[in-house]
Amino acid sequence: MTAVEKPVSDLIVPDEIQPNIFVTTLDKIYNWSRRSSCWPMMFGLACCAIEMICTAASRYDLSRFGMEVMRPSARQADLMIVSGTVTKKMIPQIVRLYNQMPEPKYVLAMGACASGGGPFKEGYNVVSGVDKYVPVDVYVPGCPPTPQALLHGLMTLQKKIDNQSIRNVPWYQPGASEPIPVPILGPDIIDPRHAVLLRERAARGLSNNITVADRAKV
Repeated sequence: MTAVEKPVSDLIVPDEIQPNIFVTTLDKIYNWSRRSSCWPMMFGLACCAIEMICTAASRYDLSRFGMEVMRPSARQADLMIVSGTVTKKMIPQIVRLYNQMPEPKYVLAMGACASGGGPFKEGYNVVSGVDKYVPVDVYVPGCPPTPQALLHGLMTLQKKIDNQSIRNVPWYQPGASEPIPVPILGPDIIDPRHAVLLRERAARGLSNNITVADRAKV
């Protein structure tokens, strides 16, 4: 076993250079740099966006977390805060923006509407949770959640980043990651990932609605 392969705890740093040497793992310093510089994308959907704006103001000082740089371009952001009601008209744009974000990227669902539909869950034009179309890392409950709740959600995301490893994260695995198919907005919203199921159900003369059992087959 070479010195390079030894655990950090087994490495001995001479006393005379200890003030100038910091021993850590590659995962830890890589995660520290990402957790301390998450750049949220600058967009809001409904009333939760007002609370997100309050969180970025001087009273709550979001810059303590290195997250005060909100970017207007998806290609310069790595954190999508879905703040507000997700309508069927907006979900194609949300998925398109998510696909434009470079890896590594994270999604935070802010509020009851983004997490599960909220008070509009049974509405004809509302998506019952943005996680039906994009992967969500952290859910922040509330209607709307307070700035303190959003800060807690951001700290929860930082904890998740701390526990990741370069060897396991999907964006460093072999092969290119496939973008999420953009939903098609027609008389209703259609997820292209369910196209095969929709054709099967249409052939059987059934409704086009995808049930929980059908979704489990995807």
